[in-house]
Amino acid sequence: MPKTHGLGKGLSSLIPPKIDKEIFSKASAILPGEERISQIPVDKIKANPHQPRSNFDHESLEDLTNSIKEHGILQPLILAPAGNNYQVIAGERRWRAAQLLNLKTVPAVVREMEEQQKLELALVENIQRQDLNPIEEAVAFQRLIDEFSLTQEEVSRRVGKSRAAVANTLRLLSLPAAIQKALMSGKINFSAARIIAGLPPAERLKFFEKIIKQDLTVRAAETHAKKISGKSRAGKAKDPNVAALEDKLQAALGTKVLIKKSGEAGQVIIEFYSAEDLQALARRIA
Repeated sequence: MPKTHGLGKGLSSLIPPKIDKEIFSKASAILPGEERISQIPVDKIKANPHQPRSNFDHESLEDLTNSIKEHGILQPLILAPAGNNYQVIAGERRWRAAQLLNLKTVPAVVREMEEQQKLELALVENIQRQDLNPIEEAVAFQRLIDEFSLTQEEVSRRVGKSRAAVANTLRLLSLPAAIQKALMSGKINFSAARIIAGLPPAERLKFFEKIIKQDLTVRAAETHAKKISGKSRAGKAKDPNVAALEDKLQAALGTKVLIKKSGEAGQVIIEFYSAEDLQALARRIA
């Protein structure tokens, strides 16, 4: 599992890092204690109502089912007691695959958790594995805000994303249902949806249809959107080589980058939205 930063203290303790125990002595007191892995009956396990993912890709689930059929379940599920049954906290795809294979039991770690921790852990697992589409992610963020009284800054710390990323994702919920469905199905991408969300509400559906009909690139959509918003500025078009470098830097750094050239010299402006963002940028650049 990749390293994350800014997670809540309680949540961090629930996500065991991969540790090479060979580098420690057997008597080392700093090694984490072993958690008991139990075989839990599949019919005693229930879905997590806080699971942010609502879509399970049938093809990837079939691939997982075939893998489990050949190799077994290599990573235990994480469950929480729920009366006489158990609730899935992490590993719902593995549980669903086990059902398809008619397995009697699955390996699992059972932990007591508060409701907020259940949602956080399920959300973080999915975000880290890139399992959520942007709308599902936005809904999960909004639930953290609505049901657990968290601010956007607190949500960003919980899930290890910048506040700007959380804010931009939440803005997708203001889009008409048709545009949200198009984003979920892959008809448009996140960047295009974010551009549409920045337009006046009355212009969004019309602009969405324009993107689809004309098959606009993200850069072309940005140009058209600026004209609609009255933000276009006079001046010559940007050098396409400079624009390509901006895109490359933005993809690598995960934030907006602007290159200003004056002859052979110039400036590279990297935007950040919080002290946490700045620290993350420093780590990437260093």
